Amino acid sequence: MLNRLKSLFQYRKQFISLLVGVPSYEKYIEHMAAHHPEEPVKTRKEFFCEAQESRYSGKDGKVSRCC
Repeated sequence: MLNRLKSLFQYRKQFISLLVGVPSYEKYIEHMAAHHPEEPVKTRKEFFCEAQESRYSGKDGKVSRCC
């Protein structure tokens, strides 16, 4: 029962994050390990600061992604 509640809470957290446009640091870590293992991984703070900057900077109105 406790594991089910934890799983449900994690799913809820992920859903709300995606709904409001907050990227997942855990997914970023997985992506970096799979596709860019030679590159350094940003700290959680660096990751979110950069995500917020790219979301709200409005430089050219385009979404930038590495892959």
